[in-house]
Amino acid sequence: MYIHLGGERVIFSSELIAIFDISIEKSSKVSKQFVTHALQEKNLVRIGEEEAKSIVVTKNMVYYSPISSATLKKKANIIFAV
Repeated sequence: MYIHLGGERVIFSSELIAIFDISIEKSSKVSKQFVTHALQEKNLVRIGEEEAKSIVVTKNMVYYSPISSATLKKKANIIFAV
């Protein structure tokens, strides 16, 4: 199954590790370090021009998504419930 992250970006649901609200980046030192490391390793992708609302972590990439974490989690729960 697939999960649409915004723009033209779609991932396999089996690749999904975590979905976070963007606010976690500002409130957690560990999260900020994680994102900084992903950026340094060129494993960070910003989807579209809109402001990021969530951070999606997959096995190989970290995405800044313009879709809210709540919406993405609902999509993921529908897929994993089937």
